[in-house]
Amino acid sequence: MNATSFTLLLGGTLAVTDRLRALTQGSRVIAADSGMRHALELNVLPELWVGDFDSSDAALIERFPSVERRTYPAAKAATDGEIAVAEAIARGATRLIFAGALGGERSDHALQHYLNALGLVEDGYEVVLTSGEEEAYPFAEDSELALELPKGALFSVLGFTTLEGLTINNARYPLQDFKLPFGSSRTISNIAEGPISVSLSRGRAMLLARPYDLSGA
Repeated sequence: MNATSFTLLLGGTLAVTDRLRALTQGSRVIAADSGMRHALELNVLPELWVGDFDSSDAALIERFPSVERRTYPAAKAATDGEIAVAEAIARGATRLIFAGALGGERSDHALQHYLNALGLVEDGYEVVLTSGEEEAYPFAEDSELALELPKGALFSVLGFTTLEGLTINNARYPLQDFKLPFGSSRTISNIAEGPISVSLSRGRAMLLARPYDLSGA
């Protein structure tokens, strides 16, 4: 088991795919409120369950009597997901997998996961967000990201600031040392020619990949 890798079970949708199982294999697990339901699908037993438990019913709670629970008031200064992240870091995490971070009923929570992940990457943590079918990889300035994707898979680069020195390799629409204005859709819906790499000299960005969507092939 990799003691530095933590999977955080969050409240969004999650499909159990081969990529998800490979991504989370060997990691320790912390659940945030209703994200605990994903433990059943993944067949894992979290070491900690945190939250205000406003979205976890009694039946779910009764399924996991042996898991340590830490209950927080509903009126608190952080989301259940952010509390789970803090607990993982306190336990030595250097790699964080946000499982169930994309989609779901609360778009504000999904966007907050993106922002939290970008801040964590700047602090030196390795972070990936996943729904099982989609994956998001935050990266910051002066960095390079390599990702295994099948030929024809769709991916996008989302700029959270103006991006400078953006380079995309092994894609149908490559870029070299490109300046992407903030808010531009230029880098939406690219197509992988196989494993891709993306680098950036300045800015904050997210690579959003759909490994099982081969409609671009």
